[in-house]
Amino acid sequence: MTLRACVVTISSAAVLLAAASACSRQRTPDRPPPPLNPRAASLADGFGTMDRLVDAARKEGALTVVGLPGGWVGYKEIIARFSDKYGIKVASIMPEANSRQEIDAAARLRGTAQAPDVFDVTLEVAVANAKLFAPYRVTGWADIPDEAKDQDGRWYAAYGGYMSIGYDPRKVPAPASYAALARPGTTVALPGDPRQVASAFSGVMAASLGRGLPDAARGVNLFARLRKGGMLGRPDQATTVVDWDFMNAARAAGGRGASAWRVTIPKNAVLASYYMQAIDAAAPHPAAARLWEEFLLSDEGQNLFLKAYARPSRMEAMETRGALDGGAAARLPEASGDPVILTIPEQDKAKAYLAAHWAKDVG
Repeated sequence: MTLRACVVTISSAAVLLAAASACSRQRTPDRPPPPLNPRAASLADGFGTMDRLVDAARKEGALTVVGLPGGWVGYKEIIARFSDKYGIKVASIMPEANSRQEIDAAARLRGTAQAPDVFDVTLEVAVANAKLFAPYRVTGWADIPDEAKDQDGRWYAAYGGYMSIGYDPRKVPAPASYAALARPGTTVALPGDPRQVASAFSGVMAASLGRGLPDAARGVNLFARLRKGGMLGRPDQATTVVDWDFMNAARAAGGRGASAWRVTIPKNAVLASYYMQAIDAAAPHPAAARLWEEFLLSDEGQNLFLKAYARPSRMEAMETRGALDGGAAARLPEASGDPVILTIPEQDKAKAYLAAHWAKDVG
């Protein structure tokens, strides 16, 4: 005779009772969910289950994001998917704002319903403003690399990328290095002023790498030569664009046309960076903010970043578990060599050099 998990042979009533008692001890009654706390530091502490988080977020009914242009790492589709899935209206303010402007907007709008709930910022800005963020460890926390998250949970990466060179193969040969950008007939562009735009700064610093070590002077000198030779241009007109691989790959698949644009990452000059997520400690919609982060770091959200050529922060763990979109991963530009991630002191030193030399050397 079988009692579910316990298998016994009945020889007497006493044996049966003993077996039933043993199985009874194995059963653990369900624990009641924790009191609802939309500002808790984890799903388990504040909601208990994803369903309770979703219910709390739907009651708030809204989420405000800042600094998320639709063409950046697939955010147009990500926002639409989140809104449709959970029935939450997403307001996007200042989509072209840089990381520091996101923080400034939050300070200016704090206490109003229009204040941003969440941020997408560079590592430098995340570290400098950590006290403004609410601790929250998403469900996939353990999969995020240690160097890409604050141990208190105030900021953590959802995606990243490698600096790359996008080029028109009909007009220029594939550049084997950043130094090769100085080849006659090439017109080179950065995605903005490197003193103000993080991706442009990273472009200069990728060109500065030598044996894996950054030297801002080396990067500035290259762009000074390009300026002197009349070879610097605008991204929409240049034959070559130095930008994140996810942006150059999107150009190849989109407006530029796959047949007219290629992407390469120079060997042993792989500059990498993560972009950090954070929740405003004073978020007007705290449950929706936490649901947003859970969505971005979920397998679904991570694969949406991957679909837009960004490299998910949970990519390695998802690949191991078979949860990664293999087709999307196969479309990523190839990289050879150990990725270099600039430390905060290295960034500070480089930015000080650019502040002192870019205007006079490059203009």
